[in-house]
Amino acid sequence: MDTQEILKKVRKIEIKARGLSQNIFAGQYHSAFKGRGMAFSEVREYQYGDDVRDIDWNVTARFHKPYVKVFEEERELTVMLLVDVSGSLDFGTCVETKRDMATEIAATLAFSAIQNNDKIGVIFFSDKIEKYIPPKKGRKHILYIIREMLDFKPESKKTDIRAAVEYLTRVQKRHCTSFVISDFYDNQDFEKEFKMANQRHDMVAIQVYDERAKTLPDIGLMKVRDAETGHEMYIDTSSRKLRTAHTRYWMNRQDKLKTIFAKSKVDWTSIATNQDFTKALMLLFKKRS
Repeated sequence: MDTQEILKKVRKIEIKARGLSQNIFAGQYHSAFKGRGMAFSEVREYQYGDDVRDIDWNVTARFHKPYVKVFEEERELTVMLLVDVSGSLDFGTCVETKRDMATEIAATLAFSAIQNNDKIGVIFFSDKIEKYIPPKKGRKHILYIIREMLDFKPESKKTDIRAAVEYLTRVQKRHCTSFVISDFYDNQDFEKEFKMANQRHDMVAIQVYDERAKTLPDIGLMKVRDAETGHEMYIDTSSRKLRTAHTRYWMNRQDKLKTIFAKSKVDWTSIATNQDFTKALMLLFKKRS
């Protein structure tokens, strides 16, 4: 993809994402992701029932009567996007690939964040950390993120979600809201890592998938290739037994994901590439409000 084509795509995504974040998500994002830190606001005279631990001893000594510190909730958030850039995201049988949809979702969340005066950072991951973009504010920063998502060439095609979540907890010391955007094609169990990360941060999982992962069409012999391992084989889609087994495999995977997120108390949503992702995000935001 040449520079001109990338810039054209960046502009197209910016127009769509900004429109969605301004017109649809404006209030929803604000109420769904509230700041959880407490910032010092002012001091006032001690009143009966105040927590003695909040007494400001310096001010108390100066005025010879007790004063307490008043705290208020910090509204500003740090938002981290953990974006899967492994080989399986390049798959797509509908209008767009999983990577295209992941980019649009990430861009929409990023514009929603800066509208709320939040910082936004990104971790691109495969089975290792491919790139870390520290959190910053501003449109210029977001356009850089979108450009990277469109043109990024990962070194590895495999997936390790555990490594990505562990890296987040190491690099991000203060509380943040983190969106993990992936198809979650990972055979490893990452429940422990999500559970630990969710104790410090506000973790949200967004699964993007292609409809063919759920149901196979009856079109006879078909050559399939694993995007992460490169393994190729032929399958006979005219076999009802094969199509049923394929759907059952998908349902088992989804049940496993559901269990992982329930146990780690992580909110999540699942979006197909032929669906309108705005509806899924709205429902997710509404559930959290």
